[in-house]
Amino acid sequence: MFMNSRKVVTLEVDRIDELKAFDDTKAGVKGLVDSEIVKIPRIFIHDKNKINQFPVSCNSQLSIPIIDFAGIDKDDYRRSEIIDKIRDASENWGFFQIINHGIPTSVVGDMMVAIRRFHEQDIEVKKQYYSRDFSKKFIYNSNFDLYQGPAAYWRDTLECILAPHPPDPEELPAICRGIMTKYAYYVTRLGHTLFELLSEALGLKPDHLNDMNCAEGLLLLVHQDQIGGLQVLHENQWINVPSTPGLLIVNIADLLQLITNDKFKSVHHRVLANKRGPRISVACFFRTHFRDGISSRQYGPIKELLSDENPPIYKEITVKEFIVQRYKNGLNGISALSSFKLHKLAPEN
Repeated sequence: MFMNSRKVVTLEVDRIDELKAFDDTKAGVKGLVDSEIVKIPRIFIHDKNKINQFPVSCNSQLSIPIIDFAGIDKDDYRRSEIIDKIRDASENWGFFQIINHGIPTSVVGDMMVAIRRFHEQDIEVKKQYYSRDFSKKFIYNSNFDLYQGPAAYWRDTLECILAPHPPDPEELPAICRGIMTKYAYYVTRLGHTLFELLSEALGLKPDHLNDMNCAEGLLLLVHQDQIGGLQVLHENQWINVPSTPGLLIVNIADLLQLITNDKFKSVHHRVLANKRGPRISVACFFRTHFRDGISSRQYGPIKELLSDENPPIYKEITVKEFIVQRYKNGLNGISALSSFKLHKLAPEN
């Protein structure tokens, strides 16, 4: 049996109206929680058939690699040892955790507290920052792909562009202004170190990825993690990533997989919601910023990594093309990378 086409259109119109009604409140998911709703709105309900495309089993025996950065600049042997671990984690996991990374525990703690305080402010204070204009350097909203995704996710987000051109201080909320600037300083310093190590793990000169401007842009996405919930897909099983004080999580992500020609892997990950309280996470995205003047620069598999045995898998693209495709797809479980693969012609008989 087929659903009447008029009914399908009506359901879609109703859904759009519900999305807009939610968006217009500018209160986000926390607003729903504060209103003490007893039933999750249907715009947040995901299609079980699509969810079931992924495995349901979890493996509690495996854990993502933890890499200790202690002594990285004092001993060549120690540095080589760390690079080997980064190479293995980047090729086989796409995720790893680091300790002794140089960001003071107090700075991380103060950042988490400030983010929680922002979300706990009166809604009328937060509304002045609620926007879907992603050209702004600081915005607050719920679901960047609210109108594109198949279903909404149970989260609110702060988005802040911190580099290469940070916002003026008055553009940031006073409640988290100082700590965001301090946090960005330490994260940027760590990012340059990470890209040096990743370059060496690829067999390249230490400055290769930094010279490609991989760490030029810094985007901060803050969701509403001391309670865990993050899982990484590894060997067709979900692996829990515990929230451990002092450890930071590194995610390879799609564009790095593209320029390394699949040597480093970007993998699926998700967060399971629970009833224990709000989950705070601070995600920092290093990216090549597509500002005027470099927006036409092409990025493809690094030529030094290619050979007859390892031909390019992806075409060259601009970062803007990548970002546009990423926002078009939303969080639908489909990697943006599939849109940029080179399609080889089948051999003739």
